[in-house]
Amino acid sequence: MKREWLFLLIPMVIGVSFLGVGVYGLRRAGALRRNGITAVGRVVRLDTRRDDDGAKYHHPVVAWTTRDGRACTYPSAFGRGTVLPGFGTGSSVTVLYDPDNPRRFEIRGWDSKPFHLLFAGVGTALTAGTLLVLLVLA
Repeated sequence: MKREWLFLLIPMVIGVSFLGVGVYGLRRAGALRRNGITAVGRVVRLDTRRDDDGAKYHHPVVAWTTRDGRACTYPSAFGRGTVLPGFGTGSSVTVLYDPDNPRRFEIRGWDSKPFHLLFAGVGTALTAGTLLVLLVLA
C-alpha cells in the first residue's frame, strides 16, 4: 500500500463528520426529552431561507411562555422545503424546551429524529467501509 490510502482520507473525514453531527443531534435531542419541559406555543411567522442552490427552507418561529413567566420567541433550527399541515402561521404547537436555556427547544412533529439517524447511519457506513478497505489494503 503506497499512497492510495491518502485518497481514503476523503470518505473517512466525511464519514466521521456525518457521524459526529448525527450523534451530537441524537444526544442533544435525548437530553432535551429527558430534562425538557413542554409548553403550548403558537407559530407567529415562517422564516424562509434560501441555500446556495436557491432551495427554500421554512423555519417556523414559535412564541411560548415558560413556567417561570418568561416570554420566548425563537425560530426552529430545522427547516423544511414545505410547510407541513398544522405548522402554518397561527397554528398551535407543542414545544419542548430546556428550562435553563429556552433557546434550546424542539417543536414536536417538526424537528426530526430521522434526520439525525440518517446522518449517523451514513457516517457509520462511510467510516466502517473506509476502515474495512484500509484493513484489506494493509
